[in-house]
Amino acid sequence: MKITEVVPWLVGSESTGWGEYLFVEVRTDEGVSGWGEITTTTPTANRGIAAMVRQASDLLVGDDPARIEDTWHKVFRAFTYMGSRGAGTNVVSAVDIALWDIRGKVLGLPICELLGGRVRDDLLIYTHPDQRRFGTRDGVVEEIRGIVDSGHTGIKFDPFPNKPGVPLADDRYLDGRISRGELGQAMELTALIREAAGPDVELLIDAHGRFDVPNAIRIGQALDELGGIHWYEEPVPPESYRALEQVRGRVRVPISVGERLHTRWDFVPVLENRLADFVMPDVTWTGGISELKKIATMAEAYYVPVSPHDAAGPVNLVAGGQVMATVPNFYRIESSRHDLSGYNRFLTTPLDNSGGRLKLPPGPGLGLEFDMDHLRAHARDGFHG
Repeated sequence: MKITEVVPWLVGSESTGWGEYLFVEVRTDEGVSGWGEITTTTPTANRGIAAMVRQASDLLVGDDPARIEDTWHKVFRAFTYMGSRGAGTNVVSAVDIALWDIRGKVLGLPICELLGGRVRDDLLIYTHPDQRRFGTRDGVVEEIRGIVDSGHTGIKFDPFPNKPGVPLADDRYLDGRISRGELGQAMELTALIREAAGPDVELLIDAHGRFDVPNAIRIGQALDELGGIHWYEEPVPPESYRALEQVRGRVRVPISVGERLHTRWDFVPVLENRLADFVMPDVTWTGGISELKKIATMAEAYYVPVSPHDAAGPVNLVAGGQVMATVPNFYRIESSRHDLSGYNRFLTTPLDNSGGRLKLPPGPGLGLEFDMDHLRAHARDGFHG
């Protein structure tokens, strides 16, 4: 079997929260295709990465898709001189996931069975509210109660006001400040969500890496006073471990980082310097299934739990899930909504997250079958098979 083409699929989906998703199909000469995903947070980044995927196609045509580790290094090293973290690693991730999907399909086994087998039968989820409904107290309560009533027991949200007129996905770090009034509003919202969710639901606070050190400390100390917060995510931008270290030393609330860290090498200083209580690599950005498994094993040696980030689509969720089914130090897996209809519109068979737990699809590889008619109907010009 040989790789014949690597195809970026840029697919519009206005109703799912993201304007578009970036899937990657690796085709072979025996008619078996594997699927990966990249989906970044902005259209500009999606289009840039899609163009890079096309270059990877030229690099990989004729290669054996079973040589997953070898291909990982081939693609990774091809981008070394432009900076091997970030965009290059995104491409590696999508190709790696797709190759694992192909391998599972060829052998007739789910990916988790190729990684040592399961240590659990399903995966506990944390999910997000639709914060567009947070305009009123009643809207907050109704949204949170809907999540709890669906069986989910972990909720993550960002209570901090955005810059005026700037969507969160496009939020740009400028001065890293938050006013006392804005901080008060954030704590009031957090307290309301705690009241609506009840005492047994784990609340996770996401700061999206947009505060400077003193403000991140001030927020963390306010969360300490509020109590009952399970983690404080990305309190400072990801570029400085020293900034994270300063925050870590001044707050008691557990810290989680990792969605914008790439490869095992970026996680070494986090683990060695005890900078986080949880790590949250994104399987579609950090290096794929191969790399997520390695990062999880590294974290296991430090007794640090792993909780894969997912702010994208169905491949992201299920690829991370295939690894976490095999990982002893798993905490929860992320889904962007408790209602997975936004993911399911891409698939022929819906995903099962009943009771707040993800049940991996039973088929080989990822276990996903894409609705190709839907993909073709919603594909952006120039980015589809």
